[in-house]
Amino acid sequence: MKDRNNSTVAKINLRDDIFGVRAAPGVVHEAVINFLANQRQGTHATKTKGLVRGGGKKPWRQKHTGRARAGSIRSPLWRGGGIVFGPQPRDYSYELPKKVKRLALRTALSIKMSEGAITVIDRFSMDRPKTKDMIAILKNLGLEGERILIVTPERDEVVALSARNIPGVKVVRVSDVNSYDVLVHGRLLMTKDAVARFGGKEITE
Repeated sequence: MKDRNNSTVAKINLRDDIFGVRAAPGVVHEAVINFLANQRQGTHATKTKGLVRGGGKKPWRQKHTGRARAGSIRSPLWRGGGIVFGPQPRDYSYELPKKVKRLALRTALSIKMSEGAITVIDRFSMDRPKTKDMIAILKNLGLEGERILIVTPERDEVVALSARNIPGVKVVRVSDVNSYDVLVHGRLLMTKDAVARFGGKEITE
């Protein structure tokens, strides 16, 4: 564990059943697809023949014109006509078993741990929101310019406001961590209390 100046202040034991899980790429893939599907708004829509404006009058009589029969200028066969079988509003979300989500998250955390991409600090020690201070902390930890997921034990407005204008940085609390965010960010920056929520135990030296 490091302080905000990147000095090691203590060691932390992490649970192997959370940070040492063998890779289960199929489960992680399933969880990521589920997360992305649940984010879709599903508000896409195309206009059918009945929704396109105009076309109320039959363009010409049925017989004796030498032309093909036509009932509306908004037929799908005509330019500017309705769309057949186009996308309509729908709900893409679906549920995954909780066991699958938990296993996917543990696998994602284990992957980051094996890559050495998790940094643990004591605390942020910020009295007021200041983007400049957050940038300085990240720079001292050697995380400047990285895509970083900051994990706090509870909602921390000071940290969230300080990091929201930094590109590639996202702040979440422990209860909101998901496998997609863990994988899509290159590095994880966690506080000591956040690690404790995952089952980590501090060893002071």
